[in-house]
Amino acid sequence: MARVPESQRVRDALENAVVEGRYRPGERLDPAQLEREFGCSRTPIREALQALERSGLVQIRPKQGTYVIELGVSELAERFEVMAELEGMAARLCARRIDRESMDRLEQTLRACERHATAGDADGYYYANADFHSVVYEACGNEYLRQQAHALKRALQPYRRLQLRVPDRMRRSLAEHRAIADAVVAGDAEAAENAARDHVLVQVKEFSQLVRTWRHLTDSARGAG
Repeated sequence: MARVPESQRVRDALENAVVEGRYRPGERLDPAQLEREFGCSRTPIREALQALERSGLVQIRPKQGTYVIELGVSELAERFEVMAELEGMAARLCARRIDRESMDRLEQTLRACERHATAGDADGYYYANADFHSVVYEACGNEYLRQQAHALKRALQPYRRLQLRVPDRMRRSLAEHRAIADAVVAGDAEAAENAARDHVLVQVKEFSQLVRTWRHLTDSARGAG
């Protein structure tokens, strides 16, 4: 298995901490403290914080520091709704335009997703899942749509990644991927669009439930302290 880059390891851990509520909105993240916590140099910390800023989780203020931002569930739902429409459009166009090479790549990404799901590796599954969606974007034949979908997907990455920890979510996600791929390969544009849209919309419910659970536990722990 390929070694995870240090900046990605730090980013994933910080995403978890912010989304789960271990770092509060408005809280300042101290790079020196993060270096000690993760046992690494300043460079991967800086790269991870820059990536979190692009995702909208933190704000880097010149000469002041890095501060946590929090999106409410309703704001996230709005973004997921837009993402669902972009995914649906990409799948519809992909069903009309995909070539044999891209079909083969789509199947390869599905097999990778299946391996990670079987192993119970949520993070590994997420990155294989990202490859699956990238194939759909690239095969849709619309460069502007591809760029917009990638940009919003990056912003929603922590939320899409963490909802995979809901019990049985990876298995169900894999089945949803298979439905999208089968419709695309069959050239059924309408079925592909519906399957892709539904695949994103279900994540809103999954993630919202997960965040409420995490934050309740975090608040209880803080209160007990």
